[in-house]
Amino acid sequence: MSTLKDRAEAGIAKAWQRRGGLAWALTPLAAVFAAVSGARRAAFAAGWLQSVRVGVPVVVVGNVTVGGTGKTPTVIALVEALRAAGYAPGVVSRGYGAKIDRPTPVTPDTPPRLSGDEPLLIARRTGVPVWVSPDRVAAATALCGAHPDVDVIVSDDGLQHYRLQRDFELVVFDHRLGGNGFLLPAGPLRESLSRHRDATLVNDPYARTLPPWPNTFALKLEPGDAWHLANPALRRPLAQFANHAGAGSSADSTAPRLVAAAGIGAPERFFATLRAAGLAPHTLPLPDHYAYTTNPFADLAAETILVTEKDAVKLAAWNDARIWVVPVEAALDHRLITLVVEKLRGRPSA
Repeated sequence: MSTLKDRAEAGIAKAWQRRGGLAWALTPLAAVFAAVSGARRAAFAAGWLQSVRVGVPVVVVGNVTVGGTGKTPTVIALVEALRAAGYAPGVVSRGYGAKIDRPTPVTPDTPPRLSGDEPLLIARRTGVPVWVSPDRVAAATALCGAHPDVDVIVSDDGLQHYRLQRDFELVVFDHRLGGNGFLLPAGPLRESLSRHRDATLVNDPYARTLPPWPNTFALKLEPGDAWHLANPALRRPLAQFANHAGAGSSADSTAPRLVAAAGIGAPERFFATLRAAGLAPHTLPLPDHYAYTTNPFADLAAETILVTEKDAVKLAAWNDARIWVVPVEAALDHRLITLVVEKLRGRPSA
């Protein structure tokens, strides 16, 4: 499964966690990146480049690092929290990997190639209007035109999409935080760690101490009961998969009975979640947004394969009775929800 490209990306990600020779060698390029991106931010701040307000408040859930950090479950949880607070939210996203050239609505039945995996998952989990486009202003404008009842937009990613004016910025980190602290390409940072934001979430399955940044909260991802890909009504607590660990009973006695696969930004987070639930799976990390144009499970003798919901949206047509899907729920701190609502309302809530 591992290609030269995958190994190269893994090597770069490892190098970004420390200030080694490669990182220092790339610092001149990082200085160029800092100058270009800084000039762009300054141009928007000075009004030389025009930003657009779409008519309703906008909350951006993004990151300042490269790679996945847990934004999608955060968006889903935030949408539910806003709905509970009396809002009618909608979601816009770039639609990574989607073949689109105009703002496009995403429904639970939209093919992943026309929506991207994350927007499709958000649409299925929340039921709110979801629109995708590389131009988030166009997506938000189209969404508001099609759904005049929507009174707040949540942008899935897009922190650096400055053309879309926003009312609240929520930056999500995982356990890697800012890595070596260098900007691209010497490190994983798209922007400085000191970048202004309204709040920070840290998704750390190892439960280490939170960094001393203002308005910083822990993001807790809790797994739910697994559901069967071929028969979603069939559900099973994760604990029931604990006795699937170890070698199988087939002719190949070394074949793993339980395999966990994840095509997300940090597959190890998913695997750590399963281990915390008492499982001991053989692990199969896949590239983020893995397209599943080829079947990575074809040669596996496993009895059970656990995948993420993000992977599952691209596996709906597969006829593999071994696949079970593990959903995760993001538990947001009530203080963060209060902070968001207060900012949107422009005053402290009662």
